[in-house]
Amino acid sequence: MPIISRLFVTFFTIFILSAPSIAQERTAIKQGFELAPNSDKKILVFRPFVSVSAQSTGGMIEPNAEWTEEAKKNITIALAELQTGLGNRVIEAPEAYGEDAQNLQEHMALFSAVSQSVINYQFFVGNRLPTKKRDNKADIFEWSLGNGVADLPGASEADYGLFIYNKDAYGSTGRKLFQIAAILAVGAAVTSGEHHGFAGLVDLKTGDLLWLNADFAMGGDVRKPEGAQKRVAQLLEEFPGSEPVQEEGE
Repeated sequence: MPIISRLFVTFFTIFILSAPSIAQERTAIKQGFELAPNSDKKILVFRPFVSVSAQSTGGMIEPNAEWTEEAKKNITIALAELQTGLGNRVIEAPEAYGEDAQNLQEHMALFSAVSQSVINYQFFVGNRLPTKKRDNKADIFEWSLGNGVADLPGASEADYGLFIYNKDAYGSTGRKLFQIAAILAVGAAVTSGEHHGFAGLVDLKTGDLLWLNADFAMGGDVRKPEGAQKRVAQLLEEFPGSEPVQEEGE
């Protein structure tokens, strides 16, 4: 076998054996919650949080304003196209300014924190908190953003709010080469990039999280229109009352 082929086989084998398990997309819904199509319920769509960074060879995450703006534009366009299939009346949240903008930003950060807690402490078997172990056995999904959501811009005009959070970091060429070198040299798994995506439906009166789709390893390069289309399709998959969402390329 040629040397290059042997190196490839060695690399592939080590990678499979040493790579940590990747967080797979998970969806959960609050017990007893149902949202029928065409139910006359109003869904308020908040402007998605989007952040795109570059990861250096050494692993440092450096925000990239140009990538972020491109991703925001692409995700906004993709969401506008796909939200027509959500099965109920969708309205866009009004532009927020001043204290309203700050309040919305804080709730988006809270939504991200709650989503990560759901992944870490209810979705992952080994990490489950004692209360969440019991909840899973009883098929209970109890998480909330608090009743402060009722004060968000546009909340009084809708029944539910759709929060969408995206945070990406793309590994540089140096980082990817370092990842390969680390595996070949010592068999160590080094990550390159991060792609977090959360979509959640929230009761705008109580703040209860009714449905969540969360993943620490999202697909689709949001810097490109087709990648953003794929990302939004993944985020809205299994949305209550929606038509089946088909990802780009399927």
